[in-house]
Amino acid sequence: MHKENRLSKNKDFTLVYKKGKSWANRSFVIYVHKRNDEDNFRLGISVSKKVGNAVVRNHIKRLVKAVFIDIKGSIPVGYDVVIIARNSAKSLDFHKTKEAIIHVLKRSKIYVR
Repeated sequence: MHKENRLSKNKDFTLVYKKGKSWANRSFVIYVHKRNDEDNFRLGISVSKKVGNAVVRNHIKRLVKAVFIDIKGSIPVGYDVVIIARNSAKSLDFHKTKEAIIHVLKRSKIYVR
């Protein structure tokens, strides 16, 4: 993911948690916050230590990034999105991860195909 498409600062994550809306499924929780000042969407990924060790957490983050690179054109600009991986996300492969993320994005009504 390009640098302009990443949420990296703690204040950005906190703003999305407080001002955004959330949707969930079995594997992921998504927080979405609409911004008016940007030309692209930004993504933040959070995986708790309860999910697994560093290898497992980094694997989940890589899968989520790959999914968002794959569906980048289907998300409108001007949104901050935070994905929180739940414990069941560690057993998913790429295609199941993509299905789960698209499912929760459709529930939030920001996924356009």
